[in-house]
Amino acid sequence: MSEIHHIVIVGGGSAGWLTAGVLAAEHRSLRITLLESPNVGPIGVGEGTWPTMRDTLRAIGVTETDFIRECDASFKQGSKFQQWVTPRQDDYYFHPFVLPQGYTETNLVAGWLERHAQVPFADLVSFQPHLCTHGKGPKQASTPEYAAVANYAYHLDAGKFGLFLRKHCVEKLGVQHMLDHVVGINVRDNGDIASVQTKENGAVSGDLFVDCSGMQSLLLGQHYEVPFNSQRHVLFNDTALAMQVPYQSDDSPIASQTISTAQSNGWIWDIGLPTRRGVGHVYSSTHTSDDAAERELRAYIDRTAGPRDMPSPRKLTFNPGYREKFWHRNCVAIGLSAGFIEPLEASALALVELSAAMLRDQMPATRDAMDIVARRFNDSFTYRWERVIDFLKLHYVLSKRTDSDFWRDNIRAESIPERLQEQLTLWRHQPPSRYDFNRVEEVFPSASYQYVLYGMGFRPERTQNLRRADDADRADGYFREAAALTAKMLAGLPTNRALIEHIKRHGLSKI
Repeated sequence: MSEIHHIVIVGGGSAGWLTAGVLAAEHRSLRITLLESPNVGPIGVGEGTWPTMRDTLRAIGVTETDFIRECDASFKQGSKFQQWVTPRQDDYYFHPFVLPQGYTETNLVAGWLERHAQVPFADLVSFQPHLCTHGKGPKQASTPEYAAVANYAYHLDAGKFGLFLRKHCVEKLGVQHMLDHVVGINVRDNGDIASVQTKENGAVSGDLFVDCSGMQSLLLGQHYEVPFNSQRHVLFNDTALAMQVPYQSDDSPIASQTISTAQSNGWIWDIGLPTRRGVGHVYSSTHTSDDAAERELRAYIDRTAGPRDMPSPRKLTFNPGYREKFWHRNCVAIGLSAGFIEPLEASALALVELSAAMLRDQMPATRDAMDIVARRFNDSFTYRWERVIDFLKLHYVLSKRTDSDFWRDNIRAESIPERLQEQLTLWRHQPPSRYDFNRVEEVFPSASYQYVLYGMGFRPERTQNLRRADDADRADGYFREAAALTAKMLAGLPTNRALIEHIKRHGLSKI
């Protein structure tokens, strides 16, 4: 019945320090030590978040003003997908963060198809795509910290974010920080980790160990040899080339959304920060070469930033997938040590937040209770990783592109998870709803599936079985509401850059 007193987190970066902050802010009596190597820097590519990050930062006591100033952060209101359906230049759709107007009240899809099928679904049911198109911020300068006029997340500099969190956790939350190399792992007779052996500080003992060591997965993967479930047969991308692109001028607009542009064998992300853009090409090494991928990346940068000399991109390789389980004995993996799927839809940091939150809320009091919590944790996150894979695959299976083997292979039935195939069968006759996603804290809600489905050109088949919820007049009322909100917000909201510049100079008021 040994009680849990000391948590040891192995690895820093966004995952390690977010976990440390979430735990330390809630469990003031627990001792928390974060151990990170002085020579291993963060991967630093994941620069997109979900709106949950606002609650996470607020919960650990960070001010939004400090966060924006110190992490080179900007506001993100969703994603824009370009050329995912066809290679045409005018092919696009939005996945915004706000629910469609009247989403829980009626079947908007039926009204859209009956009367407005020529209008992109998201543009009709939501004001947010229009805010993104015009580069607007999600709130006014007078709106308090973390409050929103339009739901939002952030783009950020991942390297600066880790340093910012480290300072806050050490100075404000009492987390003990150790810079040292892990050279071994010491175990108890029962197989638990007793301590990690470090080069300079000897053995660092603990009751629960959190593996945030990145793709090395030092504890869960290397020590416990928990198998890795590769998903390369479902999602083919396994390589990324990343670059930092300067703006053409200091007052260049900052995009209010992540821009994802499909390429012949993958896609390019484009993230606008206040001082630069983060641009990278994610692709399948089975379908193309590094040189060909880099040519596409440089051609994209020339088109969007003007011809310029750029240094060689940073190359990252990964095996898309996740661990067979995430909590084994007294070790739980969070972040890249648990798994990684391509950065489409910014799921990586969202899964870190969800993992840290469940660990915080279900923190076992004793070692005897730990195995019960571990089973719950493993069940929850196996489900969540599977849902992420389904949602990301949805972006590929509906494409009409046939210009390469990459796109043709993505629509082969054997590459589509059975669960997603079943849902697509249901969605031929009814839109995605809460019945398809019935767990608390789904990573992607049913509205997100609607935005992607109908943005990608999926059209449900009409049936003779009309329901009261299919009333087109009622849907039209909500479409008018969305249009009225669009006009009001476009007139009243500042640009993304203007809002960020105001915060840098004057800050935001606290709630």
